[in-house]
Amino acid sequence: MFARVVRMGKRSAALALAAGLVGGGLAGPAGAEEVLRAVTAFPAPVEFSKSFLRFVDKVNDLGEGVVRIDYMGGPEVVPPPQQAQAIRRGVIDMQYGPGTYYLGQVPEVDAWVGSTITAMEARENGGLEVMREVYQEKLGAYLLAHIDTGITFHIYLTEEPARGEDGNVDLSGVKLRSQPIYREFFDALGATSVSVPVPEVYTALERGVVDGIGWPLVAVQDLSWDEFLTHRIDPPFFQTDLVVVMNEEKWGSLSDEAKEILTAAAVEYEQESYDYYQQNIADTDRAVREGGMEVVEISGPAAEAYLDRAFETAWDRLKESGSRHYDALRDAYYDR
Repeated sequence: MFARVVRMGKRSAALALAAGLVGGGLAGPAGAEEVLRAVTAFPAPVEFSKSFLRFVDKVNDLGEGVVRIDYMGGPEVVPPPQQAQAIRRGVIDMQYGPGTYYLGQVPEVDAWVGSTITAMEARENGGLEVMREVYQEKLGAYLLAHIDTGITFHIYLTEEPARGEDGNVDLSGVKLRSQPIYREFFDALGATSVSVPVPEVYTALERGVVDGIGWPLVAVQDLSWDEFLTHRIDPPFFQTDLVVVMNEEKWGSLSDEAKEILTAAAVEYEQESYDYYQQNIADTDRAVREGGMEVVEISGPAAEAYLDRAFETAWDRLKESGSRHYDALRDAYYDR
C-alpha cells in the first residue's frame, strides 16, 4: 500500500508539471489502459537501448493503469531504415533512435548534430517546438523527447594517425566507418567513408575493412569494438540526436492524462539521462584509457579549426537543404 501511495504522489507531481506543457487541465482516467508499441534503432545490448528502457520504466511507473509502453525490440523487429515509415503508417506507436537515420526526409535533424546546447535548454528557448513542427510536417509524427543529450562523438582508429604541420590530424587514405552526418567532415580530413551497419562493425574492424569509426565515447565497449581500436582523437564533436517519436494519430487519440504522464516523463528523463551520461562518459573514458587506448589530443588553434570544420559541415548541410527553419534552429541550437 505504501508503494502505491508513493507512486500516486509521484504521478500527481508529474501531472502538475505536465499540465501546462500540453495545454489543458487534468483529465480523469480514460478507462482502459493505453498500450504503446515501441521499438529501438539499436540492438538490446547497446547502452542507448538500455537508456530507452529506463525511460519505459519511468513511463510505466508513472502511468500505471493509464498508459503503458510495451517494448517490442530493436532492428530484429523493424529494420532501422524502415522505422520512420513504420511510425508514419502506425505499424508501431513509438520509436527511439537517431534522427539522422531519416536525414534525407528530415534534413533539420542536423540541428541536433550541430547542437551545442542541451535538450532542457531547447525546451526553454523554443528549439524543441520548431522541431515538433518539422516532425509533424515531414514524418507525420509527434516528437515527444530529445533524450541522452550531452553525448559527444570521437574518431577512433586502429593505428596512430598522422599529423599535419598545423598540429591537426591527417587521415588521408584512412577508411572510416561512417554515416551521413560524418561524411563531409571525414572527407575534409582526407579519410575515406565506408558504410557499415552497426551489427557488422566488429567484423569490419577485425578484417580491416575499416581502419576506424566515428562513435560516441558512450557504448564504444558494449559491442567489443575497443578490442581493435587503439587511438581516440580529442576533442569530441557533434552531439547525439536520439529522440523518442510517436505516430501522430496515436498521440492525438490518447487521453489528456496519458499525454500529461508521457510529457512529464519526457521532461524528467531528458535531465536524468543527461546527468547519467555525464558520469557514464567519465567512467568510460577512464576504462578505455586503463584498457590501453591512447588519446591523440589536438589543442590550441588546431582544435578550434577541427571543431569549426566539424560543426559547420552539419549546419552547411542544413542550409543547403533549403529548410525554411534554418535560421530559427541555428539561433536556438548553436552558440559557438
